[in-house]
Amino acid sequence: MMRKLYTLLLLSLFTCSVNAVPSLVPAPPAVGATAFLLLDHHSGRVIAKKNAEQRIEPASLTKLMTAYVVFYEMRNGNINNDELVTISKKAWKMQGSKMFIEVGKHIAVEKLIKGIIIQSGNDATVALAEHIAGTEDDFVTLMNRHAQNLGMQGTHFVNSTGWPHAEHYTTASDMAKLTRALIEEFPDHYALYKIKEYTFNNIRQFNRNRLLWRDDRVDGVKTGHTESAGYCLISSAKKKDMRLISIVMGARSEQARENASRKLLNYGFRFYETFPLHASHEALTSMRIWKGKEEQIALGLNEPLYITIPRGSRNKVKANLKVDAMITAPAKKGQAFGSVNVTLNGEELVSKPLIALNTVEEGGLWRKLVDNVILMFN
Repeated sequence: MMRKLYTLLLLSLFTCSVNAVPSLVPAPPAVGATAFLLLDHHSGRVIAKKNAEQRIEPASLTKLMTAYVVFYEMRNGNINNDELVTISKKAWKMQGSKMFIEVGKHIAVEKLIKGIIIQSGNDATVALAEHIAGTEDDFVTLMNRHAQNLGMQGTHFVNSTGWPHAEHYTTASDMAKLTRALIEEFPDHYALYKIKEYTFNNIRQFNRNRLLWRDDRVDGVKTGHTESAGYCLISSAKKKDMRLISIVMGARSEQARENASRKLLNYGFRFYETFPLHASHEALTSMRIWKGKEEQIALGLNEPLYITIPRGSRNKVKANLKVDAMITAPAKKGQAFGSVNVTLNGEELVSKPLIALNTVEEGGLWRKLVDNVILMFN
């Protein structure tokens, strides 16, 4: 099928002074960690990285997936905040960071969630895993299924807590996918990650993410540490409408992981900007559709389109629509009929499918005959 190139000039989105001088972007800061990754949450654009695909022990970053599964089960109505969980001996005996729950006690799901997120309690983590799936092993099966669904190809979980194991690993890239999904799918639950302290059983504990005190932009996400994994920290920070995610894994100390995260976040906010090009399910163009009950079909995007670019370079961004030259009914809502391509200085930044925003059924016999005749002479 022949294709035509239609250019959509989004002038209102790229308004800037003709005399604007683009910022010069230096190399990313040096970061003392085995692996790191800095990306924009909305666009997914990777701004800086090192060993992002290398398999690394995640330590308590694992609990992000544990929480994701818990939130998923809550959304599906399988558990609720007020539901009581009976604490098993296995959960009570867990070593490492603890919420200090007691065997045989009945604790509300909401409290255990806070124990996982704020206190990083291994005991609370196992208790919820057992409550949801019957055993921790069966819960881990759910974790790995969700990991596959999120495209976390470099990840394999063996437990729900991040306890060291040779076959328990992930990558910085996969942790970014998980963090983006958690923030996007569960914004109300994500708000728990900025809580600085929690008291349970008369024991007051503080969130281990010290950036919550040091940087007002930061509102999550999770720390992790074991002797073998080193010090890990996933940070998410928001400045105006821009949200960045920083993944630091294998740092030498708590201070080192915090400093690395701040360096990356400062670099991203200082030298890059993110803005929306178009909302989802709004018409970018309307095209002739042949042999259908209707003559026109609206085309747009199935998700918001954001781009992340160096500051000062908006005037060099171009957005083009590449649309099928001929669209014939039937056409289903969501069916792709081209693409939206965004470039900066001639280099492609992103390409998204251009989809039908509504379904157009086949027209009657007369409509088909008329269109066939038109097409013969066109």
